[in-house]
Amino acid sequence: MAPTIQFYHLLSTSAARAVPKLMEKALASGVKVVMILGNDTAMKQMDDALWTADPAGILPHGGPRDGHAAEQPIYLTLADENPNGATILCILDGSLPASVPTYTKVLDVFDGNNDADVAAARKRWAH
Repeated sequence: MAPTIQFYHLLSTSAARAVPKLMEKALASGVKVVMILGNDTAMKQMDDALWTADPAGILPHGGPRDGHAAEQPIYLTLADENPNGATILCILDGSLPASVPTYTKVLDVFDGNNDADVAAARKRWAH
């Protein structure tokens, strides 16, 4: 069965503000997430956002440097991998990973103020 794909065309909110809210919903439903980011800087920014998004708590997550990949509720990575057995894929790098069909849901998050990001998202949507 093909995954449900949801596009998040961000116009007035940054990914660092929007994605933690999406992750809260995902974790509340009891699923795991893999998040693909484009580079180390983006990974660090998202790592910081997930630690500080909710003053009442944290959004548990980790990446390749943290170890225990299989136990991470949210796994941040630069690669097309699923070491935590996630059912949700959150794409933040504008890619179209080969693993998309293996997930039940895909969240494609992109900057709606960047013409190149919008054009790339349209191509992914058409695919």
